[in-house]
Order: sequence, then C-alpha cells, then structure tokens
Amino acid sequence: MHRHPIEAWHALVEANDPAGLDALLADDAVFISPVVHAPQRGKALTKAYLSAAFQVFFNPDFRYVREIIGDTDAMLEFETEIDGVLVNGVDIIRWNTRGEIVEFKVMVRPLKAITAVHERMAAMLASARPAT
Repeated sequence: MHRHPIEAWHALVEANDPAGLDALLADDAVFISPVVHAPQRGKALTKAYLSAAFQVFFNPDFRYVREIIGDTDAMLEFETEIDGVLVNGVDIIRWNTRGEIVEFKVMVRPLKAITAVHERMAAMLASARPAT
C-alpha cells in the first residue's frame, strides 16, 4: 500500500530533503505561487519551486499549526520566521488516485512576509538556473 501523500509530504519536510519530490509529484503537477502570477506547470517546474521553498521556508522555526484533510486534497496552515518577519500561510495540496500531488498552492500573509518570501525565492530560483 502506498503512503498517503500528506504523510509522505510531512516526511520530506521533517527530513528537510526535497529528493523525494520526484516520486511524490505527478508529471502534470502545477505549482501556484503567492508571488508569481501564472501557475507553474509540469513536474520539473513544480519540483524547482518546491525545492527552493525547502531552503526558504523550512528553518528551525517552521511548523504546521493546523491541517484539514479530505479524500483528494488538504489545507496545511503553517508558521515560520524569515528575516525576522513572522510568516503565516497555507499549503493547499491536491493529489490524484495514485497518490501523486497534482496541484500545490501556497498562500502567504502578511504583505511584509510576501515581500520576504519573494526576495528569498527569487534568489534561490536564480541560483538553481543553469548558466547559459
């Protein structure tokens, strides 16, 4: 029997290791960012954004404070601190019948936190791009 996708997600977060994302994400996964206007489509882009998020969000202050889990989707509320700013947000995760994540949406508040997240995520994604 396969591990529940939220259980698998929590294991990756706890280990602070995005290596397991390949097995957890569907090929047609979509990442919806709080700071990028268009959805990021495909496993490679979703993995890139989530891998950057591991470095930006998952520090010693990160914790999930509430979960609402349904049959095919979940809302996980989190808190963390980034650059001295308290960040409150939600991960809204949807998965398919194979237990693969097909959509990962992040919402963040307050505005000061969005600014901090935007700056840190942009830096992470820029450093991950191959040089041309």
